[in-house]
Amino acid sequence: MLLHKTVGEVLRNTVEAFPNNEAYVYPENGVRKTYAEFDQETDDLAKAFIGMGIAKGEHIAIWSDNKREWLLSQFASGKMGAVLVTVNTNYQENELEYLLRQSDTTTLILGEEFKGTSYINIIQKICPRLATSEKGNIQSDKIPHFKRVIVMSENEYPSIYKWSELLEFAGLVTDEELEERYQSLDPDEVINIQYTSGTTGFPKGVMLTHNNVVNNGRLVGDYIHLTEHDRLCIPVPFFHCFGCVMSTIASVLHGSTMVVLEQFEPLKVLQIVQDEKCTALHGVPTMFIAELNHPDFEKFDLSSLRTGIMAGSICPIEVMKKVINDMGAREITICYGQTESSPVITQTSTDDAIEKRVSTVGKPHPNVEVKIIDPITGDEVMVGTPGELCARGYLIMKGYYNNPEATHAAIDHEGWLHTGDIAIMDEDGYIDITGRIKDMVIRGGENVYPREVEEFLYEHPQIQDVQVVGVPDEKYGEELMAWVILKEGAYVTEDELRAYCKGKISYHKIPKYIQFTDAYPMTASGKIQKFRLRELSQEYIAH
Repeated sequence: MLLHKTVGEVLRNTVEAFPNNEAYVYPENGVRKTYAEFDQETDDLAKAFIGMGIAKGEHIAIWSDNKREWLLSQFASGKMGAVLVTVNTNYQENELEYLLRQSDTTTLILGEEFKGTSYINIIQKICPRLATSEKGNIQSDKIPHFKRVIVMSENEYPSIYKWSELLEFAGLVTDEELEERYQSLDPDEVINIQYTSGTTGFPKGVMLTHNNVVNNGRLVGDYIHLTEHDRLCIPVPFFHCFGCVMSTIASVLHGSTMVVLEQFEPLKVLQIVQDEKCTALHGVPTMFIAELNHPDFEKFDLSSLRTGIMAGSICPIEVMKKVINDMGAREITICYGQTESSPVITQTSTDDAIEKRVSTVGKPHPNVEVKIIDPITGDEVMVGTPGELCARGYLIMKGYYNNPEATHAAIDHEGWLHTGDIAIMDEDGYIDITGRIKDMVIRGGENVYPREVEEFLYEHPQIQDVQVVGVPDEKYGEELMAWVILKEGAYVTEDELRAYCKGKISYHKIPKYIQFTDAYPMTASGKIQKFRLRELSQEYIAH
């Protein structure tokens, strides 16, 4: 049975069942809150949003690492109906400006900085009139709907609300007014927009409803047998579905405790799993690899670990075996999906045979239809034959925000989401993902579309043409390699090209390898043979 509940209802139901259970812990900050306290905090914040003038369905963007304010904002917006637009922490000026404009965001909640990048400086560059605008009434020519900026701190910045100033707005709203808003919400309404890179070079806003994320979070948690006795260590970023559906919503639905790291650090994960006696751990393969290979790994007592999820990119079989044997997470599972499917389509079970658990992505979740088709004819293929994986059911996004063309390209008239991934189903119904139809590269759990990087590099005055492909990488799964044709008489070095990228595009999109060339391998009809470029790239990095 699927649930028909809003994100806010899910929290309130858990509060009734387990009011004194720890809801979340931030070990680095010494913060611990019960579900009853979490409920009150999110009620207060929901009132503050309403008091500030944020309407139901209005778009609030949130840009920070896994701060407590992020978690509170997710469930507060889930109670008062603002749509939370999640922003990648690696975004730079161009990417943020595009997202704020394309999403019709009115309000931006941000941290002060992330890994040396000042978010305050970036928003001040995007909105030059910020300093002279009235608080709550920002004027921006580039982003017409934009009104407010809120910082997750008590530091003063011109025209930006401090966190405490935001909370003061709660005093303008009664419990009855919050209840009226809460009761007006419908589980079929969009509550979250997540931006995912597009093959056109521009990210697309995936619209997810309460029903999408609530039911996916519930099933993901059911598969790893989460209960009110579990403590889930969350080092994955909240701005991904992995963080804000498979981790936070799954935990709240099952009354489990969220043990949160603001940023991933392998040593901190090991320490926190030990100290907080975590029973579950989430991560992309690169995170688990970093934990297992940490020089102090053997010093930690991880005996509390029972389960968890490895997802985000193809999971190496040997890593899975080590997580089971060396970490003791004997019930670890693998998930497969994408943001457009909120996100999980398939998952292994804790009682699957070890071979299936380490070498496949499991079977489709309940209430999810899957078929594998010939990408050219659209016909279903036989068992054991590779084809494109398509999925249908409650989990499929409402569409891409303000982008009907892209929506129609992704979801056909029968409601099937075409994933673009090549899959094989065996006779037992287990699915193996063998590659991607699109040229998408997954670097450390981050999806990178070569076209986006190519379009950016095309803007360099010395570059005539550029082609970007993925190459295998032991640490990140894949890395980017750029094949560059320079304009006649031009000269630029690899280091200069990387410096050109720095601060303009996210660091995970900056090619690790750059090779200059005079020509590309072409077909007779003049199309570039990307598969041949990939072969050449692998030869290049092997030497």
